[in-house]
Amino acid sequence: MKVAIYSRGLEPEQEGQLNTLIDELARQGFGVIIYKPLAEQFAIKETEQFITAEDLHPSLDCIISLGGDGTLLDTVTYVHDKNIPVLGINFGRLGFLASIGREDLVTAVDALANRTYLVDKRTLIHLDASIPLFGSTSYALNEFAIHKRDTSSMIKIHTYLNGEFLNSYWADGLVVSTPTGSTGYNMSCNGPIVFPDSNSFVITPVAPHNLNVRPIVVPDSNIISFEVEGRTEEFICALDARREIVNKDIQLAVRKERFTVSLIRLNENSFLSTLRTKLTWGLDKRN
Repeated sequence: MKVAIYSRGLEPEQEGQLNTLIDELARQGFGVIIYKPLAEQFAIKETEQFITAEDLHPSLDCIISLGGDGTLLDTVTYVHDKNIPVLGINFGRLGFLASIGREDLVTAVDALANRTYLVDKRTLIHLDASIPLFGSTSYALNEFAIHKRDTSSMIKIHTYLNGEFLNSYWADGLVVSTPTGSTGYNMSCNGPIVFPDSNSFVITPVAPHNLNVRPIVVPDSNIISFEVEGRTEEFICALDARREIVNKDIQLAVRKERFTVSLIRLNENSFLSTLRTKLTWGLDKRN
């Protein structure tokens, strides 16, 4: 049995928890391969290390993400189509995706060892463009977004479903969210929350200049394409937390990725319980 550990970086006072995790994995018989910058941060020399996605073998039992949801999104870019399950342990703030608390480190390792966990298959969104963008990781777990640059004027985004005209959005930007991402940027833009297994995309404008424009949910079998107009020549194209500046003449389209990502959760951490505990869904002080 073998697992990988990834993190963008931890606070110095979290070194003890990292060591606890490594020791517990060793006690349960797991081999460990650790992200090289993290190993260097805490002078960990006795474990195998990785630096790129190519260093991770598909036979890994899982890759453990230490951090918040942003770290977990980074972790997904190391998995590609290898179907390595991702276990998110929250060393950050909210931890909606990385929903396992630091206090549950031992419990999580025990669940890995005894395989008493559940695996959720999450769909990804894939970007096709007329020029190479985002290298080999042209996919995202949460969302694809088009956004104006800095303080420039709003942009006009002509949007099509399978080649059929949908709408022209006069807005600061547009978000196309997966079900997983519906609780992220999409929700902040007043888009609807949809269940992870709903087989859909959510198209949500960012600060639209139309009172009659609303988010829309479409089947994820659609190919969604865009044409962008604006007073500036460039705009921002983003996949999760990664972004590139592109020319407005670039052709863009998104579709469902051909592979999925597997997220490990403990039995009690269901989507509904996470909604209630992390986003205070339905909280009423009268009850």
